Amino acid sequence: HVSSAAATTWSDTFIGYRFGTRFHEPNNPNDVQKHVLQFTHSSGYSIGQNFLNLDILQSDDKDPANGSTNGATEFYATYRHQIHLGKAFDKNLAFGPVKEVALTLGVDLNTKNTRFAPRKRLLLIGPTLKFDLPVPGFFDLSLLAGKEWNHCGLGAPACPRSDIAFDPQLVLSLVWGIPFQAGAVPLKFQGFLNYNTEKGNDYAGVKTKAETLMRTSLMVDVGQMVSSKKNTFLVGVGYELWLNKFGNHAFGNGAVKPGIDTHTPTFQMEAHF
Repeated sequence: HVSSAAATTWSDTFIGYRFGTRFHEPNNPNDVQKHVLQFTHSSGYSIGQNFLNLDILQSDDKDPANGSTNGATEFYATYRHQIHLGKAFDKNLAFGPVKEVALTLGVDLNTKNTRFAPRKRLLLIGPTLKFDLPVPGFFDLSLLAGKEWNHCGLGAPACPRSDIAFDPQLVLSLVWGIPFQAGAVPLKFQGFLNYNTEKGNDYAGVKTKAETLMRTSLMVDVGQMVSSKKNTFLVGVGYELWLNKFGNHAFGNGAVKPGIDTHTPTFQMEAHF
């Protein structure tokens, strides 16, 4: 028996694909080509919502797997749970352009088969403002407290410490998804922008810097154009901006580390079911 409070009120699941040729990795001067397979599920219930995303990222040989000439494979999972406080406590928390205030809890997990062998574990908690838009769609602004644990497999001298608990950090996060029409063409503008404050020293004792990650895309709802079924098959173009990736910026001697910034266009597809 499922209580009415836990019953799903809406759900969206899709398999996505994106491709880019100018990804970068810290301490790697090369442009890296990546194919990314994405599984995403989001759903709502009476007092909140869930979001789960798994990216499987396959690099070309410019970002090799450990002991191999083949490209590395990375798995990156993100989970977020929102409790809508106004609904939970039966209070109207709307103010100005904000329609609801939520408590967000989250976790990020990753693993990658490079020599570095990262194992990111990130816990997040904090408030989210959910904005009331004049059009369909959503726009959320969160301020989250985060704590990350990770691993470096390079050994000394590059990583005198192989396992590290970074200092607590703040994560300012914007997430949006806005469908609209351009003439007869149904479009969707979507994405997220995360700004992470510095998180203390890295494995080599170098102070980390604030990190910015944005992934955004403009998608054409091809399914709606062909069969009048909304949000079934979308194709579009995107852009990834990543500055000071993982907080990197310099080596211990102060020299600027290559590969810390990414600016790459992407091609993207989504099949919803």
